[in-house]
Amino acid sequence: MEETLLQPGKAAEYIRSVTGGAEFSVGIILGTGLGSLAEKIEDRKVIPYGDIPGFAPCTADGHKGNFITGRLGGKAVCAMQGRFHCYEGYDVRQVTLPVRVMRLLGVEHLFVSNASGGINSSFRVGDIMVITDHINMLPNPLVGPNASDFGPRFPDMLYAYDPGLVGKAFEVARECGIELRRGVYLATSGPSYETQAEYDWFKRMGADAVGMSTTPEVIAARHAGMSVFGVSVVSSNPHDTAEEYYIDGDEVIKAAEEAAGKLTVLFIRLIESL
Repeated sequence: MEETLLQPGKAAEYIRSVTGGAEFSVGIILGTGLGSLAEKIEDRKVIPYGDIPGFAPCTADGHKGNFITGRLGGKAVCAMQGRFHCYEGYDVRQVTLPVRVMRLLGVEHLFVSNASGGINSSFRVGDIMVITDHINMLPNPLVGPNASDFGPRFPDMLYAYDPGLVGKAFEVARECGIELRRGVYLATSGPSYETQAEYDWFKRMGADAVGMSTTPEVIAARHAGMSVFGVSVVSSNPHDTAEEYYIDGDEVIKAAEEAAGKLTVLFIRLIESL
């Protein structure tokens, strides 16, 4: 791995040179099909990942690969319009590099989103699930020498997703007429979708939705002392039909895009409340 991948300071320094040294209080990571929220950011500057030291190309469908800064919900924000995944061949330290860069830029609150497969049989395609906890089956980004400048060797993860923000999300949803689910998100490596036996196993483990991202970034954020709010858009669910079911990547993106409007309202209102 290139040495620059272990030096978030170089990436943060470059971003500061583009933004005039601006600091940001909120960071946002937008998953598959959810990048349209970035278009709501005001006074934005768009920085392609390829321009930022240590950032990798974004190869996944539905991920544009831009780092965007500006204002949203009255707060200074920076957003990833697309994320990195282990299934793209990236080391987990590279996947989580942007989280540490955000922390160096002043971010205290991280908002994460993803598209997922529904495990909970009551969920339907298009549902927005507020993540209340997770099960991580991806490599842990904290393995190796501890980055003590960011956090402790053994960070607590009992409340990985901020309970206060979870409660506020449901208040906002009631006010705005948005239906929300809540549940546990499980992350696997991908890129193959899950077998039926895996779905059954994950359900017994207590998972409500499954995807291929998010948990490493959340672990890195909590290690660095950031509060986290996460949502998962249910973009496929074999329980939706009694017929033979095949997961189609294009349909996953379409379902996420259709939910993006509600997600945008939810994120803006929550950011306003910080």
